Amino acid sequence: MTTASPPVIETSGLVKTYVSGANEIRALRGINLTVERGEFIAVMGPSGSGKSTLMNILGCLDAPTVGTYTLDGVRVDGLDRNGLADIRNRKIGFVFQGFNLLTRTSALDNVELPLLYERSGRALDTRRRATEALERVGLADRAGHLPNELSGGQQQRVAIARALVTGPALLLADEPTGNLDTRTAVEVLALFQQLNDQGITVVMVTHEQDISQCARRIVGLRDGRVVRDAVLADRREAAQDLASMAADEEVA
Repeated sequence: MTTASPPVIETSGLVKTYVSGANEIRALRGINLTVERGEFIAVMGPSGSGKSTLMNILGCLDAPTVGTYTLDGVRVDGLDRNGLADIRNRKIGFVFQGFNLLTRTSALDNVELPLLYERSGRALDTRRRATEALERVGLADRAGHLPNELSGGQQQRVAIARALVTGPALLLADEPTGNLDTRTAVEVLALFQQLNDQGITVVMVTHEQDISQCARRIVGLRDGRVVRDAVLADRREAAQDLASMAADEEVA
């Protein structure tokens, strides 16, 4: 009998409370969320809704005040800083709005960096794996370029390759198109959809409704609670949008 894979994310009753002087601020108020392997989820909500706090907890950058969090079958809540850092490095790939690339380091070296913190004792061919990750995002021919020699979209592709190079269970993307123009944003979204179609689990924070339509499921937050959790029957296909843009450009 084949054992079913555990959810990539499973939270129960997540509460996060911050203390500021005599005041308590409850950023999360009992979040129950399950993300199965291979899903593509957009997390939405207005400023102050708790989406950044939730992403920090899902990314093992912070710990809940109350509640449980299991990441790819591993119970995360209660781990100390070293334990959180270890599971974060092994299980999660991060993509940020600002790319966060080392400016004086080549694309290949940027992608290779997470592998240099590998502490499992596995013998890794880090150069080969970094090259393969760049190939996966279509940038093998830019391996020797510095970030300032790349366009914004190319820099974000390098960041995505860096997030993928460790073979994470989860790709966390925080406003990944926020610094990009419309066409480049659509190109990056098409890449996310392509990776998701290959089985990569993606959780993306965005405040833009049209961006969220590229996911397969939308989770909406307000005042620290989930107020919407809906599967999209007809997601926006970014590759089709790119084809339409190209056709319009030819006509013009």
